[in-house]
Amino acid sequence: MLSSRALKNIEQLGRPWRFAPTPDYDPETNPKGLISFGFAENRPMRAEIVKFINEKVVFTLDSISYRSTTVLNARLPGVAAAHMSKALNSHTSIKPEDVFVADCPTSMGSMLGFNLAAPGEGILVNRPVYGRFELDYGIEAGVEIVYADTDTEVAFMPDIVEKYEQALADAKERGVIIRAVLLVNPHNPVGRCYPVKTLKHIARFCDRHKLHLISDEVYASCVFETGDPEAVPFTSILSLDLKNLIDPNLVHVLYGFSKDFASGGLRLGFLVTQNEQLRLACKMCSRFHSPSQAAVTIGIAILEDQPFVERFTAKTRESLAASYKMATSTLDRAGINYVKGGNAGFFIYVDLSPFLPDGDFIREQEFALAERFLDAGVFLHPGEEHGKDAGWFRLVFSQDESALKEGLRRLVLLLSVLKPATGS
Repeated sequence: MLSSRALKNIEQLGRPWRFAPTPDYDPETNPKGLISFGFAENRPMRAEIVKFINEKVVFTLDSISYRSTTVLNARLPGVAAAHMSKALNSHTSIKPEDVFVADCPTSMGSMLGFNLAAPGEGILVNRPVYGRFELDYGIEAGVEIVYADTDTEVAFMPDIVEKYEQALADAKERGVIIRAVLLVNPHNPVGRCYPVKTLKHIARFCDRHKLHLISDEVYASCVFETGDPEAVPFTSILSLDLKNLIDPNLVHVLYGFSKDFASGGLRLGFLVTQNEQLRLACKMCSRFHSPSQAAVTIGIAILEDQPFVERFTAKTRESLAASYKMATSTLDRAGINYVKGGNAGFFIYVDLSPFLPDGDFIREQEFALAERFLDAGVFLHPGEEHGKDAGWFRLVFSQDESALKEGLRRLVLLLSVLKPATGS
């Protein structure tokens, strides 16, 4: 027999649409293949990173050594600290000793869950939000993600703390102790950034209740121009003067290569925290979550070439802006509703509730619609993972142009067929 926690984790594999199918569309070799609007990957920029690696990275014996025998690891926190100080516009320069390195931000989330909370305790998140945090913080650590459900607009307003207060009280009433608040900024799946005033209110809330504040900022440089004068620019929690807001030992920032550098498969992430005890606790977990030395070699080469980083970031923003415009203009022409005002990340949060088929259970209707999309050759994650209201889907627009056009064509075509049947 397996352990009770193993059996509980296995149940996750049976949850509908918990994991995304692998896309295999190619305009030349497989034009009828599956297009995935589910993978949060900046596909158009991958070639730039591959070109850099092939031309600029030199592997040495250190690149295949154990962590304990190489000098590379002493260099990485320094170059990462310098890069993040600039990318996050930190109020004070990030110190190398405040940077902890792991194989990816997902692993870092697992470590934070393990070290900040006990099994059965909770981490508070406003919803809609990226649904797989339940796995990141729950599989190994056994920590519960506790939701403060909000309307999309409210989530970015200072009044969000009232929802947090209520969720905190409700959790306490059912015996769940909350240990931290988790923010995603820029936000996944809404694609917006948090205003400064809201960040300050949340920081004060955490300080008042002695809660850790985890700020997931993996999309920090994936902010683009949309022409909307009301679009909120990105503000890192580290760019604020935390004095008189929150104990700095309660603030922890996640960052990595997967989004800003289109390198999800590189497996390289960072935790920035002044909390020495937390860094030591994470160090004990790093036996299971340390990056490969090959990834460290590549990461150092990229971060030490700041002219390349600047060019890459500029091109990323141009690419995202063009793809976002193409996707939203297509949705507008088709009369499909979505959350407006996005200017960051890879997502458009789309309201497809008018197209839900008939059924006895609302979530089954949502899954049935997702199945129709899959049959039509396009995948979107159902909103069950992201929000409490059925019918909302996360559409990842950071696709190669041909895949984006074809995927949107398939999506709109199917919805045009479904629309008369729903009476909407």
